[in-house]
This record gives sequence, structure tokens and C-alpha cells, in this order.
Amino acid sequence: MSAVPVTGADVGRVDVRSVSIDVGPANERFTALDRLDFTIEPGEFVCVLGPSGCGKSTLLGAMAGHVALTRGEIAVDGEPVDGPHRNRGLVFQQHTLFPWKRVIDNVAFGLKMNGLCLAERHREARELLALVGLQGFESRYPVQLSGGMQQRVEIARTLINRPHVLLMDEPFGALDAQTRRMMQRLLLDIWTRMRTTVLFVTHDIDEALFLADRILVLSHRPARIVADIAVPLARPRDDESTVAAGFIDIKRRCLALLREAA
Repeated sequence: MSAVPVTGADVGRVDVRSVSIDVGPANERFTALDRLDFTIEPGEFVCVLGPSGCGKSTLLGAMAGHVALTRGEIAVDGEPVDGPHRNRGLVFQQHTLFPWKRVIDNVAFGLKMNGLCLAERHREARELLALVGLQGFESRYPVQLSGGMQQRVEIARTLINRPHVLLMDEPFGALDAQTRRMMQRLLLDIWTRMRTTVLFVTHDIDEALFLADRILVLSHRPARIVADIAVPLARPRDDESTVAAGFIDIKRRCLALLREAA
């Protein structure tokens, strides 16, 4: 396998301080997020759970710099978030690949903005494609790939900018159960190698428990943090982890919190 890019253990700290966000037109404005306050340490994997429509994606959009804050502050590595930046990569549920570009050019696209020559862009893109298990697919087009493979390309394209923080908005939600578990394992393998800070939004408790170091549970709108739960399950995790007593105990707690939140 090609060399794996390393983000570094000293970057990727996220500080969210008293963040509130109001959304909607002036005559129908409402509070989506209300006084959120938390910290994510460099290299930590944090999942966000909450009822449908509570504002999980709004939080991710704010951290990416696409959604303006009404009150409070978000900082990454001590720098306030005031717009999009390459140190924050965002992966959506549906891929955003360019259908007219080959896989290798989709992955390399972000580097074009940095002035790198084509040969260097392709070299780095091949490294990332190897990391996500897509050697040999460089010349394919997105339509020629399965849903899981498209998401692998999307992750590689995001990682090529070496983000300090990887923001993931239910990236595996549209996949079948078997492909979803395969992608979860792949993501954990990438995270173990790169140690990029990850904030992962999901509505699936099992997914959050399988992936996370911590789980933030949000209430119904206006969303507040109702629990910050450490997941003390040993890594690496596998299917046996999901039947462990500790897994079941935390799952029960999350279910109860979500019932209350809804």
C-alpha cells in the first residue's frame, strides 16, 4: 500500500461555545440549535445522535462554515470558523462527485486549486484511492461504481486536502446493511491510520456505538445537548463488539434519551 498521509495528533481541536442558530425567513424564524457547548480533542471520533429534524445537519453546516451562527463561536485549532476552509472536510449522505470526471480526477480536484501539477495531483490521488481500496478504478466514471464505491471516492476526495477535521453527515445512510458495515470498518481503518478528528452525524445508535469515542445526544428542536456519553469499548471493534454487555448498556441509555428527546 502507498504511504498514508498523516494529519498529526496536535491539530483538529474543536471548541463550540454557547452556539445558537436561528433559521428560516424573517416571519417564520425559529431556533434550531440552542446554546451548544462542547469540545472535541485532536484525533477524537465523536458521533452526534438526535431526533429527525433536530438540527444535526445544521450543526455540521455551521462547523463547515456554510451556516452562520446567531450567537456563540466555533473554533478549530483556536481559529474562529467564519467560512469554509480546507482544514474542514465535509462528506454528505449523497455523493457530490462530478459525473463527467474520472475517479482519479474527482479525487485530485481539490489539489488543482493549490496549483499542483497534474502528475503530482494524480500521484496523491492514487495514494488516497489505495487507502480506500479502489486501486484499479482510477479511470472509471462515478456512474460505473456502486453506491459504496462512490462514497469511498467521496471520502478520498475530502481527505486529499488533509483536513484537520472530517465532518460526516450520515454518509452511509443510503447504503444497504452489509455495505454500510463494510464502510464503517473502512472508515475506522482510515481514522486509525490518519487520526483526523471526526464529527459524524447519524440517527443509528448501533452505528454511533460501533464508531465513536463519544456520543453527543441532542434534544428535539431547539436542539440542546442532553448527554455526552463516553464509549469505553475496546478497539479495534468488530461484530462481537455489538453484543458485548457494555455495548448493550449504552444502547439502552441512548434509546431512553432519544425517546425523551422526541
